[in-house]
Amino acid sequence: MASDSTPPADAVNTAIGSVSVLSEDSRRRMFVFIRRAGRAVTRDEAAASVGISRKLAAFHLDKLVDAGLLRARYETPGGIRKVGRRPKVYEPSDAQITVSIPERRHELLADLLLDAVLTEGADENAAQAAVRAAERRGRRMGEAARDETRPGRLGPERGLTVCERLLDEYGYEPVRAAPTELRLRNCPFHPLTAKAPDLVCGMNHAFLAGYVNGLEVNGVRAVLAPEPGECCVRLGPGDTERDDGGGPLARR
Repeated sequence: MASDSTPPADAVNTAIGSVSVLSEDSRRRMFVFIRRAGRAVTRDEAAASVGISRKLAAFHLDKLVDAGLLRARYETPGGIRKVGRRPKVYEPSDAQITVSIPERRHELLADLLLDAVLTEGADENAAQAAVRAAERRGRRMGEAARDETRPGRLGPERGLTVCERLLDEYGYEPVRAAPTELRLRNCPFHPLTAKAPDLVCGMNHAFLAGYVNGLEVNGVRAVLAPEPGECCVRLGPGDTERDDGGGPLARR
């Protein structure tokens, strides 16, 4: 995926664009050559690596830079300053490309499990720690979204509209089944969910419940409602009772 500062939905579009750029054979081969070089590469070297002209190589290299796959700068090879203009050199960027349709969020699941391992308490088992870590992450994200947007009091309909943004960005494919109900058409953690449904679905439920709590959406709760081919959680009508964390109480 993209960096933490890039919204997930934008990251998918960026990744698709990057893959499209690499569809051209010479461009892709130059990209591989530069990644494996272990140093900055000149246009002449890149052109020679695939047997094309320097001018054509410059065109393809600039496309790779525009796509965020390469970085370009001016440098004298070997650090020795020579007379004349310094050559332009290219090196790999830090971009990582992952494209999945429908979208998957395995890195989020892995991050939550790592969080659980690092913070597991003496009074809980691994599964309990994982669910706790997921709820805490969701709550913090909800609180951050509330601090950023300052939406005021959120009732069910407007609250679900705010929730849709995160759910869409993280690949849940939310659909408004009713004014106060969201169905989630995609499970971002598939196919790992099938390997450990109780654990993964429990974490997913806790994550989404935490987000609703942190965002302080009144009259909405996350509930487990598995449907074939969809996420196991839906957001629907609930009470406005508060838990100790200050958000609406979301129960199974």
